[in-house]
Amino acid sequence: MADSIFIGKGEDTPQSLVLKRANRHGLIAGATGTGKTVTLQGIAESLSREGVSVFLSDVKGDISGMAAKGSDAAAWTGKRAAEIGMTDYDYAANPVVFWDLFGEQGHPIRTTISEMGPLLLARLMGLNETQEGVLTVAFRYADDQGLALLDLEDLQAMLVHCAEVADELSTRYGNVTKASIGTIQRQLLTLENQGGKFFFGEPALDIADLIAVDGQGRGRVNILAADKLMQSPRLYATFLLWLLSELFETLPEIGDPPKPKLAFFFDEAHLLFDEAPDALMDKVEQVVRLVRSKGVGVYFISQNPIDIPEKVAGQLGNRVQHALRAFTPRDQRAIKSAAETFRANPKLDVATAITELKVGEALVSLLQADGAPSPVERTLIAPPRSRVGALTADERATIINASPLAGKYDETIDRESASELLAARAQEAVAARDAAKAAEAQAKADAEAAKAKAKADAEAAKQAAALAREQAKAQAAQARAAARPQPKSATEKVLESAARTAANSLTRQITGSLGRSLVRGLLGSLLK
Repeated sequence: MADSIFIGKGEDTPQSLVLKRANRHGLIAGATGTGKTVTLQGIAESLSREGVSVFLSDVKGDISGMAAKGSDAAAWTGKRAAEIGMTDYDYAANPVVFWDLFGEQGHPIRTTISEMGPLLLARLMGLNETQEGVLTVAFRYADDQGLALLDLEDLQAMLVHCAEVADELSTRYGNVTKASIGTIQRQLLTLENQGGKFFFGEPALDIADLIAVDGQGRGRVNILAADKLMQSPRLYATFLLWLLSELFETLPEIGDPPKPKLAFFFDEAHLLFDEAPDALMDKVEQVVRLVRSKGVGVYFISQNPIDIPEKVAGQLGNRVQHALRAFTPRDQRAIKSAAETFRANPKLDVATAITELKVGEALVSLLQADGAPSPVERTLIAPPRSRVGALTADERATIINASPLAGKYDETIDRESASELLAARAQEAVAARDAAKAAEAQAKADAEAAKAKAKADAEAAKQAAALAREQAKAQAAQARAAARPQPKSATEKVLESAARTAANSLTRQITGSLGRSLVRGLLGSLLK
């Protein structure tokens, strides 16, 4: 194994990238059409031959040719190799694995909402500080409730739930307004329309699948199809930053290895820094500064070196500067800035040389074995050994089907997560409310029935009491009637009257006769 890779022929010395210093990051810059892609391709395949895995994005579709051998059809490659003295030059393909967020031109590549985190999501959706705070509360609340946020549906459901319990959340976590939640929901809808629904979900990417070697000890070349992704530049930049962050958080600390585990090439790097908030810039700076000790080298590719913030640019020890044009004041500032970043070479006027470079030429300054940058030299870049240009659709499909990762990420997994759990809770709450309403209605009905029964019982008792009183009255009347002489009927009265008359008449008769007899007897006695 070599301890360096050949970059190109300088005017005085060959320019080689020391593998031990390859994790000190780098910059490949230059105007469009000056040879950046060829430089990127050559460095990537050279690292792969030395057992270093590579991840790079294919913005224009032409990097895909790394999966196929070069040929004499590109005659300039052989000519360039001979010109710079590459005696071992031959055509070779690389162990390429294709990836695609949309799953069209490579294996689907996904992550979960939880793994992305609120900071990167806020950046992705262009949220302000207040809205980012509300999003952070939603994440924290989901964690506290044991609700997994896997896809956009989960986050949308979580935000709806947060709006429903906003008062409770405001008391516990801080102010949560429905207006902020509404704004986040609209941004999520926009993100979904831009392809975010393909990116968030499971199975999530296993970082270990990016770092592997083939049977020949060559590092895996991971190529992200980014031609369609570039239509959503914020999604592109956020995804690559997330991936870089995942590498930082996942890989163990290894210090300064003899060679990197992974070289990460960030094409169109200016998209990462455009309108980035301070919190995000701090995170980028932190990751770039510390990921070196994880065995990861980060190489930014940009048309203009001033697109890279100074805090980040200061971490880039290996530099390849292709031609710049001095057409505008900004271009002139870029030339001056680029010239000042190189270690000076007395034989070279850097500022002038930058505008005079031919296609395939570059100003190169690389870290030496002792860590010091080499003096800048005008360098003719080595040609790649793989195809310069894109694969056909059939060639790409063949490589995808033969991939060692075929079938692992193809099918989406939708396991129980926040949306399903919240829906179940909502159903349970509805069922509980319905049961409570039914119980309340039943209790009300029972109360009404009891009230009606009590009223009926009272009415019956009242009627019974009245009836008892009437019966008592009747009984008393009967008793009084029974105690009184019974009135005579008309016949009895007639008979009684007739008897009384007869009796009276008889009495009178008897009384008269007897009286007269008694008188006569009494007088007769007296007269004697």
